[in-house]
Amino acid sequence: MTLAYLINQYPGISHTFIRREIEALERRGIAVARYAIRSSAHGLIATEDLREAEETRRIVGAAPAALAGAILNSALVRPGAVIAALADAIRQGAGSDAGVFRHLLYFAEAMALATWLRADAIGHIHAHFGTNSATVAMLAARINGGAFSMTVHGPEEFDRALTIALAEKIRRAAFVAAVSSYGRSQLRRLVEPEHWEKIVIVPCGVDKAFYSGALRPVCAANRFVAVARLSEQKGVPTLIEAAARLKRDGRSFSVTIIGDGELRGALEASIARAGLQSEIRLAGWKTPDEVRAAIEDAGVFVLPSYAEGLPVSIMEAMSLARPVISTYVAGIPELVVPNETGWLTPASDAEALAGAMAEAMDKGPAMLDAMGRRGRARVLARHDSDAAAAALAAALDRFAERGR
Repeated sequence: MTLAYLINQYPGISHTFIRREIEALERRGIAVARYAIRSSAHGLIATEDLREAEETRRIVGAAPAALAGAILNSALVRPGAVIAALADAIRQGAGSDAGVFRHLLYFAEAMALATWLRADAIGHIHAHFGTNSATVAMLAARINGGAFSMTVHGPEEFDRALTIALAEKIRRAAFVAAVSSYGRSQLRRLVEPEHWEKIVIVPCGVDKAFYSGALRPVCAANRFVAVARLSEQKGVPTLIEAAARLKRDGRSFSVTIIGDGELRGALEASIARAGLQSEIRLAGWKTPDEVRAAIEDAGVFVLPSYAEGLPVSIMEAMSLARPVISTYVAGIPELVVPNETGWLTPASDAEALAGAMAEAMDKGPAMLDAMGRRGRARVLARHDSDAAAAALAAALDRFAERGR
């Protein structure tokens, strides 16, 4: 069996979990053809991603003559289905925040992709994220008479459910993978109960290559690390507020924030205003090996998210036996158990976050190490990448033919 994967930007620095999922599927004997709409806007720094880029076929950036030929081929070979898909694209575009013109671009991308899928004899396409990649996958499946499925992560898809036609995508999909129970509940809200059966939980996973080897015990309780895009969803401003409170209280600590994004300039200004240049470091994007080293060097992982699906960075920290401080948001409470594997605080509550960070420092390395080991056992039992791939393969076996 060959399965197509479609992602908007792939490979990407923040999409390591997709590569792990693909590799785990391939270990199960499922061949995966990688397709992307475009290259990552952030560039690539990891050797693994550079290798993955060589195996990924991208629509935007393909040779113009080849792209035009692929679009024309679909028009000639599947004219009736192409007209139906065009009508779908126009209708969805009229009710979307992207507009009709952009949906016509999605339609053209789907025509090219459909030709490539026919040439590769691939009947099923799986999209990651329920946004434009799922739109292109749905239209390509409509053109070819094949099946499509998607993994919905959140929070963007939940925030924009109406304007990205998420309910229609759920109804048309062979199945939909949610990454947490919370995510499944949000998807169920959008469609009639007869579609609930095909909304299944397929968690993201951490592979053995990331967490294998001897565990490094916690050496310092006052060293914190966060791995997050610098976007409004991740709550980094609250982390800066909490750090300012800790400094006013005379605490000695450090916070390393790995990641980058549109808020970097504003966050740098906030750090400077609070006089936290010695305590908080914005480290930018790092390779998986560098992320692992930074987590191991810290005593506690902290991610004060405002909106989420279920962060893979939390899974990675727990797999390396680091306790986690996060928020009561989305799927996070399904993984982080207060006072057992970490702390949960209300989102945007800087005082509560500062209190949790202070409590972690007061516990000391030995107790943090014990919490981290409990967290490791929990995450390996629930989020191993091979087990996650098995759940996805089971959904393919159960539902794929139904979607044709």
